[in-house]
Amino acid sequence: MKCPFCGHADTQVVETRVSEDGAFVRRRRRCSACDKRFTTYERPEVTFPQVVKKDGRRVDYDPAKLRAGFALALRKRPVSTEQLDAAMARIEEKLLAEPAREVAAQRIGEWVMDELRQLDQVAYVRFASVYRSFEDVEAFRTLIDEVQG
Repeated sequence: MKCPFCGHADTQVVETRVSEDGAFVRRRRRCSACDKRFTTYERPEVTFPQVVKKDGRRVDYDPAKLRAGFALALRKRPVSTEQLDAAMARIEEKLLAEPAREVAAQRIGEWVMDELRQLDQVAYVRFASVYRSFEDVEAFRTLIDEVQG
């Protein structure tokens, strides 16, 4: 790796540490030309598929949008941040496992509903009522009966 101080291409790794969560590797390096030390971080490069919206537009996957959808449904519900993070991680694993380079937003919405159904029934009904765009009370009642049954 090139030294950020002198630009010399010959550097040696002096120390390597894996982060506590295993998400990245920290390396201390020493330049053989100027003898200065510097730190580098290695992270895996992950490419999520594009999300195809209902109107056909393609957008980049945005974890902040996914988290916001969960947060809205889970507002004032007894679900921990750890449970939310785990649900998001499961959805992201599914996204990364997709063989196609595109995934329909509807499919992600179904995965969110599956996760919410396991986390909190009230949050599930909240999300489903908006996501499925119920036209009448009877459709809403059918969803509630489905959750209770």
